[in-house]
Amino acid sequence: MKKIMNKPENFANETLEGILRAHPNDLRAVGDDVRELVRADAPVQGKVAIATGGGSGHLPVFLGYVGKGMLDGVAVGDVFNSPSAQQMFNVTKAIHGGKGVLYLYGNYGGDVMNFDMAAEMAEMEDIRVETVLVADDVASAPKGEEHRRRGVAGLFFAYKIAGAKADEGADLDEVVAVTKRALANIRSMGVALSPCIIPRVGKPTFTIGEDEMEIGMGIHGEPGITRGKLKTADEIAETLLEAILNDGPYESGDEVAVLVNGLGATPQEELYIVYRRAHEILQEKGLKVFHVYVGEFATSMEMAGMSLTVFKLDEELKRLLKAPAYTPFFAQPQL
Repeated sequence: MKKIMNKPENFANETLEGILRAHPNDLRAVGDDVRELVRADAPVQGKVAIATGGGSGHLPVFLGYVGKGMLDGVAVGDVFNSPSAQQMFNVTKAIHGGKGVLYLYGNYGGDVMNFDMAAEMAEMEDIRVETVLVADDVASAPKGEEHRRRGVAGLFFAYKIAGAKADEGADLDEVVAVTKRALANIRSMGVALSPCIIPRVGKPTFTIGEDEMEIGMGIHGEPGITRGKLKTADEIAETLLEAILNDGPYESGDEVAVLVNGLGATPQEELYIVYRRAHEILQEKGLKVFHVYVGEFATSMEMAGMSLTVFKLDEELKRLLKAPAYTPFFAQPQL
């Protein structure tokens, strides 16, 4: 293991301490726990608050999207580990501005258990909480069993839509409804070229040959659906998009947003090569690209690889996607 760090057991906390010191005007900790982060101006009164959470090691997911036009708070666990129910509850109290709280996070067992416990704790203090799970990874469960799918880079689009709707003054039910509608139109799939190393473990999370790739691998190293020889960028784009478009609600004439996401160790040049072919395929299918995001939006430490996400839009979703947002890790003017 070769990493720029101090003690492995301090990796997550020292990351968070660095972020808080770098962005004191944007973020603050709840009390003394650096794993409980909220907007510096939280709670925002009269606005639905949005909270997320999950393990560290995925920057900018999850904590990178706390800010104006997106999320209000986040609870952060150790690398690839869930935060505790108490941490999530503390964040919930700190961000509640009187209109309820939306829990919006990826579909992982430990997170679900602890967030559900936090919601029960919030209910005891008369804070209404609603939960929406992100489950956009088409490789993790077959069509018809979408409830079993993992949440991956599609989290970004969910945060953007929910955050914009909450900023418009919508109530909790309205924010939940539009977020669910967005997620019904989002599909993702990824490919991994190399493993990553969790600091506390000190060895790769899996092994893969120098000339191999794995289609459908999860962001924690969960098994994919096929492993084989490394393909060209065009072939990778074709493989991922074929699975996404066959699974989703896409039809000729639709407008879509596209996210090409690097997993941590893939140069942006390579991501743009993949998008080059993806754009051609979408045009061939009669799909119009409304907006594209290329970069690192949901990573897996130093894993090499990338994912594609396609988001079918309607007029309201386009308006919400276009809305401005600002966080320390993501800034978008009005499109």
